[in-house]
Amino acid sequence: MKLLIFGKTGQVARELARHCPAGWQMTCLGREDADLGDPDACAAALHGHAADVVINAAAYTAVDKAENEESLAATINGEAPMLMAQAAAATGVPFLHVSTDYVFDGSGDAPWKPDDPVAPLGAYGRSKLAGEDGVRGAGGVHAVLRTSWVFSAHGGNFLRTMLRLGGTRDRLTVVADQIGGPTAAADIAKALLAMADAFHNGQGVSGTYHFAGAPDVSWAGFARAIFDQSGMAVEVVDIPASDYPTPAARPTNSRLDCSALETVFGIARPDWRISLRDVLDDLSEKNE
Repeated sequence: MKLLIFGKTGQVARELARHCPAGWQMTCLGREDADLGDPDACAAALHGHAADVVINAAAYTAVDKAENEESLAATINGEAPMLMAQAAAATGVPFLHVSTDYVFDGSGDAPWKPDDPVAPLGAYGRSKLAGEDGVRGAGGVHAVLRTSWVFSAHGGNFLRTMLRLGGTRDRLTVVADQIGGPTAAADIAKALLAMADAFHNGQGVSGTYHFAGAPDVSWAGFARAIFDQSGMAVEVVDIPASDYPTPAARPTNSRLDCSALETVFGIARPDWRISLRDVLDDLSEKNE
């Protein structure tokens, strides 16, 4: 199978390249090949590559910065995926697109289902929702995969921030009233590859799906697990989100109902605690 990936250096894109099955051909397009800030160029790049499945793993992910750069975020996260999906639809190629829990307002405490009402709290969420709408409206075979709290051994993420801060402090205050499912980039990549295989074999079903690590936990709880597994003696003190104001509001409830993905594709929620151990092992090997 021939895969075309938009993204090369991001967390998920790197894991897609790492976990690509033997015998598959994968082409990863970085910014120098297809800049999502130029949506027309991205659509042209798709037309210029023969592929059996296209995966968009590239995005504008600076949540707080997006509040002052909403136009740019909307271009990268909204217009570019729409034109890419239209190009994929025109050529009959399945298009897989990664999205986020930030399309929801985070109210209540029930896990969000794919067809629940959306109401983004900020510019980043609005831009990602626009991309989702564009992909669904393109009329081709597609899947929108919403995920949450992505972590890996590379890039900017909560895990790496905790390890960096924990290296210089013995006590950290961490938000405890936001709940979600930490999700390893490697697990997202494996899920996307399994979905790509299903679509290639005519067994995929177009739609919107959720995928997140289990069990659901607070940021503070995630931080404790990070320090416990890494052997760092750092005390985590719970605080409310109101004590840690940010330019962009975050959803309080990021729980995702992932049952549809398991029903249709047979992909179950991964245990993030096991994935965390794998990522910490990766980091240890990188530092040796």
